[in-house]
Amino acid sequence: MNAHSHVHDDACGCDAPGGIQLVPPPLSLYVHLPWCVRKCPYCDFNSHAGKGALPFDAYVDALIRDLDQDLPLVWGRVVNSVFFGGGTPSLFPPEAIDRFLQQASARLRFAPNLEVTLETNPGTAEHGRFDRYRAAGVNRISFGIQSFDDDALTRLGRIHDSGEAERAVKLAQDAGYDNFNIDLMYALPEQTLAQAEHDLERAFALDPTHISHYQLTLEPNTVFFARPPQGIPDEDSAWDIQEHCQALLAQAGYGQYEVSAYARDGWQCAHNLNYWRFGDYLGIGAGAHGKISSGAQQQVLRRWKHKHPQTFMDSAGTPAAIGGDDVIDAARLPFEYMLNLLRLHEGFGLRDFESRTGLDRAVLRPALATAVERGWLLHDGGRVVPTELGRRFTNDVVELFLP
Repeated sequence: MNAHSHVHDDACGCDAPGGIQLVPPPLSLYVHLPWCVRKCPYCDFNSHAGKGALPFDAYVDALIRDLDQDLPLVWGRVVNSVFFGGGTPSLFPPEAIDRFLQQASARLRFAPNLEVTLETNPGTAEHGRFDRYRAAGVNRISFGIQSFDDDALTRLGRIHDSGEAERAVKLAQDAGYDNFNIDLMYALPEQTLAQAEHDLERAFALDPTHISHYQLTLEPNTVFFARPPQGIPDEDSAWDIQEHCQALLAQAGYGQYEVSAYARDGWQCAHNLNYWRFGDYLGIGAGAHGKISSGAQQQVLRRWKHKHPQTFMDSAGTPAAIGGDDVIDAARLPFEYMLNLLRLHEGFGLRDFESRTGLDRAVLRPALATAVERGWLLHDGGRVVPTELGRRFTNDVVELFLP
């Protein structure tokens, strides 16, 4: 359903006149909505527990000012996907989402088959909202369910139970959504293999097009990092759960296309694929990060916004809202590229590496040779693909490309 950008796999190293040229890749729009009902103890995202009435209208106004300021970076380019992340975007009423999309579409060229995803917490899914999100242009929902085990949900600090999760998905289906993702975590405190399997079976029964299945990790600056919960499975147990669940997902018709992403044929998330293929994205909102390539300047820019919602709203549309601008230097580009591309099962074409970095493929040779020798990557003509062993040691493979 989602059109994939074409990955060249020919071995021709034909250079553009005057050497390798950086060509701006497909463009996405990420919109950060920073509030949630309660901060989860494992969450390291820029999210803030809402107190009292949230300033939805004022925040949308700030988003539009923020977008206006970033527009010169992407004049004339087509936007292929929009992703509302958080926080809990489903706290925002459909009218607020609609107003932002209307304003954004007046300023940007939206692709005809634009994928628009809204992250949803089942504990905030109210009856009647999904059809209004759909009317606003949201055509893909991502449910942050994490588990269908009520004890596990309590330990994770989630505000919903498994019954609410199932009802929320059914409400979306009743509103006409056939394209939706379910987020599940594994290697949870006290979790057994049978419980992880049960979570997947409950997810399969809801017939999602996409499942994100990822391991609970203790990230710095979280409650769980400061006070780790009891009974987190050790590395071997976590690996056993992962392998078993990968087999179950495959049997149920979900192809793994990225480290933690599984989809039915043709239903891969276009937005996340663009991230992983080193595509470009504007990051709008408090704490949002963007990456923009400039053909004219032959450079890749990372830009991020101030994290605190109030600081962001007060300064949006002025240079003070920009937390930082960082041009990725040539020495670091191969590492940044691999950090994304080597998460994908499909690998990448060397021609694409050149067009997305402006660098000659020759810069990859020493690290590629080492990775091939260790059995982590296959290098066949113009393509590089991770092996099963390489996918298990993604971090080690990526580190080979550090400057």
